[in-house]
Amino acid sequence: QVQLAESGGGLVQPGGSLRLSCVASGFIFSTYAMKWYRQAPGNERELVAAISSTGGITNYADSVKGRFTISRDNAKDTVHLQMNSLKPEDTAVYYCNAQNYQTKGDYWGQGTQVTVSS
Repeated sequence: QVQLAESGGGLVQPGGSLRLSCVASGFIFSTYAMKWYRQAPGNERELVAAISSTGGITNYADSVKGRFTISRDNAKDTVHLQMNSLKPEDTAVYYCNAQNYQTKGDYWGQGTQVTVSS
């Protein structure tokens, strides 16, 4: 059974930091690109950060470059999103996504809420 379990969300003040984690199970994690998306109320889901299966390539949305860092540990089937200098506009539900373009595997977690507010 495929599962992506996110954790680490919460309430933080502007300028603060959070570290999101996503633990995968039920598929070969090391063969999947991993991504973090977010969706704020009334907005479409947007791609925040992505990392290749080996971790050698990362990409970020312009809005988070220099503040967020995506990383993965293939030995632990885990992907992280370190979020620094958080802004109120970062408030959203953050989703973990696993994608394998060859096998067309595409899996989603349930999401974790991040709220940035004073």
